[in-house]
Amino acid sequence: MIRLYKGTQTGLDRLGDAGAPAELPAGVSWIDLFAPTAEESDAVSGWLNIEIPSREEMQAIEVSSRLYEENGVLYMTFMSMVNAEAEYPATTDIAFILTPSAIVTVRHAEPKWMTQFMQRCPKLGASATKPVLIAVALLEAVIDRVADVLEKSSLEADAISRSIFERHNTRPISSDVLRERVARISRVAVRAAKARESLVTISRVVSFLTASGSEEKKSRELKARLAAADTDAEQLANYTGYLSDKTVFLLDATVSLINIEQNNIIKIFSIAATTLMPPTVIASIYGMNFHHMPELDVPWAYPAVLLAMLVSAIIPYIFFRIKGWL
Repeated sequence: MIRLYKGTQTGLDRLGDAGAPAELPAGVSWIDLFAPTAEESDAVSGWLNIEIPSREEMQAIEVSSRLYEENGVLYMTFMSMVNAEAEYPATTDIAFILTPSAIVTVRHAEPKWMTQFMQRCPKLGASATKPVLIAVALLEAVIDRVADVLEKSSLEADAISRSIFERHNTRPISSDVLRERVARISRVAVRAAKARESLVTISRVVSFLTASGSEEKKSRELKARLAAADTDAEQLANYTGYLSDKTVFLLDATVSLINIEQNNIIKIFSIAATTLMPPTVIASIYGMNFHHMPELDVPWAYPAVLLAMLVSAIIPYIFFRIKGWL
């Protein structure tokens, strides 16, 4: 799908969907290629005399394949989070192709920040007619979205922390609750990892864009926004490290709780076995089939043995209570 946006005095207006016209309409500042077909890629290549990277080329991990300049055109590819609020988010590769007359975005997914940016296009201002400022605005939208995801993940981590350390009863924690808690922690950890993965590639794009072109051609607004974007990306990347460390701590705490619950179960059986051992010994003695056992003929022998068994069970119980093991 090809989406064309034309710059106006107030922002970017989307042109009607008419497929791929033979020639690029005048005034188009942004061309968005969403899951493009071969014909659509060829059409855009012909309009701007550029190469449209394939999906496989966009997935290359080496920096030289993601950030390069060719014939005065900047090619920049970064990772963006998609389905960030789902149980397990993913990342997708998005390419920026910055030409003097227009910017081309190539993508194969629909991240939320892109949808929100398109809704704001008509109100971006007159500077939206400049392709490089459109690129910066898109990068700012990505960074803002990652910041929102990290903020929600931090709140979820705080909620998990409270559920672990602010217990108001001593009842054992069910295994279902512990499993659900481990799953929540893993989701926060995955979001933090995906966010960091995205921020690292975005930071590289910002640095590449900052270093490209002559300083004389860069406006004060462009320099300021690039510097702010670079700072935001770096600080958010550092925050993902803090969030990852917190999830590791919460996971260790949850695993410790699991071990404590298991030890409590084992302790109960150990204490029960120790408490019942003396009565069992007494019962075993009088269960032996010797022919001569004088006390068997005494009328009060049976209740006396029962009392001895009871006392022998109570004494270990009292000892365990004094030691604080129960």
